[in-house]
Amino acid sequence: QVQLVESGGGLVQAGGSMRLSCAASGRIFSSNVMAWFRQAPGKEREFVAAIRWNGDSTLYTDSVKGRFTISRDNAKNTVYLQMNSLKPEDTAVYYCARSLGSTYYSSLQKYEYGYWGQGTQVTVSS
Repeated sequence: QVQLVESGGGLVQAGGSMRLSCAASGRIFSSNVMAWFRQAPGKEREFVAAIRWNGDSTLYTDSVKGRFTISRDNAKNTVYLQMNSLKPEDTAVYYCARSLGSTYYSSLQKYEYGYWGQGTQVTVSS
C-alpha cells in the first residue's frame, strides 16, 4: 500500500520561500514518477511539477518555471518542492502524487497519477 504524507505548508509573504516535503512509503517502482499538484479555492486541481524516481528528468508547469524546483532523496523516500519568489496566486492546497503502474514512458507528460497525499495548505499573502 502506497502512502504519501506532505508537510511544510503554511503562511508566507509574497516574495518569500517555502519548501514542501512528501514522505513516501510502500512500493515504489524505479519507473515511477513523483509529482506535485495544487488546487486553489474554486479551481480545478492543476499539475505543478514532476520528477522521475530514478533519473534526473523534471517537468514544470509554465507558471512556476524558474521559481519552483522539484527534487528527491531516494534514501529518505522523500520528494521536495522548493518554492521561491512566491506569489499570492500560488495560494492553494498542494498535493503529492505517485504515478500509476510500472510502465516507463520517455515523456513525463504521459504519466497518470493514482496515489495522493492528504494535501498541505500554502497561503501567500500580498
